[in-house]
Amino acid sequence: MNAARWVKVAGVLGFLGVALGAFGAHRLKESLLALNSLAIWETAVEYHLIHAVALLAVALSKWASSWIGACWLVGVVLFSGSLYVYALTSLKWLVFLTPLGGLFFLVGWGILVFGASPFSRNASTGNRE
Repeated sequence: MNAARWVKVAGVLGFLGVALGAFGAHRLKESLLALNSLAIWETAVEYHLIHAVALLAVALSKWASSWIGACWLVGVVLFSGSLYVYALTSLKWLVFLTPLGGLFFLVGWGILVFGASPFSRNASTGNRE
């Protein structure tokens, strides 16, 4: 996927993160408090938004990488998604997806640290993956 598409994906993730944060804080707050899961919802939103902003930064940089974007997108779906559903339903089996999502976050960050370089072949030619 090219950088322009990753910018759009980051925009969608950011939009959804803000919307879900507001929805949780206003419309779902009483339900989440009753389930004792407001902190879980807030953690999901926090990681969701952090990775939306990080994805935008990577998409706009010389280090744009489809692998980083894919890892972070899967991480948001698995990590934050499982926490959103768990916060609303208390389905305990969903929390097995949360660490898998965290692993995808870490792999994406690892690619950024160890795999991305402004001096790589793609960066030096001006091409982005």
